[in-house]
Amino acid sequence: MVAGQGGRTSYARAVRLGTSAPGKSQTLLATYQGGGPGFPLYRSDDDGRTWAKQSSVPNAGTATGVYLQPFLYQLPRAFAGLPKGALLFACNWLGTNFSSTNIQLYASTDAGLTWQFLSTVAQGGPANTTNGATPVWEPFLLLHNDNLICYYSDQRDPNFGQKLAHQTSTDLHTWGPVVDDATGTAYAERPGMTTVARLKGDLWIMTYEFGEPDDPTNPDQNNYSYHVHYRIAKDPESFRFSPDTPLVDQNGSAPNGAPVVTWSQSGGVNGTIIVTGNDDQDFFINRELGAPGAWTRFSSPMPAGYSRFTIPLEGPGDPQNRGLVFVITGAQYGKSGPVEAGIISLDN
Repeated sequence: MVAGQGGRTSYARAVRLGTSAPGKSQTLLATYQGGGPGFPLYRSDDDGRTWAKQSSVPNAGTATGVYLQPFLYQLPRAFAGLPKGALLFACNWLGTNFSSTNIQLYASTDAGLTWQFLSTVAQGGPANTTNGATPVWEPFLLLHNDNLICYYSDQRDPNFGQKLAHQTSTDLHTWGPVVDDATGTAYAERPGMTTVARLKGDLWIMTYEFGEPDDPTNPDQNNYSYHVHYRIAKDPESFRFSPDTPLVDQNGSAPNGAPVVTWSQSGGVNGTIIVTGNDDQDFFINRELGAPGAWTRFSSPMPAGYSRFTIPLEGPGDPQNRGLVFVITGAQYGKSGPVEAGIISLDN
């Protein structure tokens, strides 16, 4: 158990810092929504067995208002004046008096002890999930080639209740134009909550919830399903050109809500895609590079949660962690519960 006992915790996020000394565990940093003001940042140096609060994002005493939807990312190489291993942190600040939504970016060069505000990636209207409102939501970061990509959910386009989009930056201060990643075929449809993972070779997968009214002729937002969909592409900036594919397992079941995707190199020649959804304690895995007919359920002792997060632990020359996946989660949507962390084995 990490923290947040009894509250409406969600969007648990973690990052595993770079290589450690031989025989030593790699440091994990974790945070979540619901521990405000801002976000508490916890540290574990023993593979998640014990945790201690290290710092806050923004820095302690500087957070004003409400912050949502954190995301942690470590730079795999030097970029935009930051060294290899620097940390980036994206979140959604609701502005003064809840007047706006703001995808913000922070950086740390001391392993998360202190943080510097860098830029606002995108700004939208007040937090409101009603079609016709104009907020932005749920950032996800990825460094690819010479661009930092920030994916997010976007309600600002008058042609769509919500769409998935991204912007890129080469300097972490200025951002390029909005690029669509996924849109519905009807205004009322709401693709949301982008996460992305690299598969074997040059393939990438993007998962998202696909919000659609139960009755398309009467799109009442109180009666929507949010089944998980995905796209496969050779370029993580080009998902808009890939087909939208519903994720359905071999028994016809579909995960619902708040998906997160990661990829493990274990599990066979193609590795294992791991997807989680809000409504299932089980995970959904695919060992055929996302082939639509190859999804199966994978039983898990870890509880379900809203945007439950996973980190495969194996690495090159690291056979002791082969098939192991770190999992961190808060409560399911609309429920209360602690933040909990554990490790599952894909080989068990």
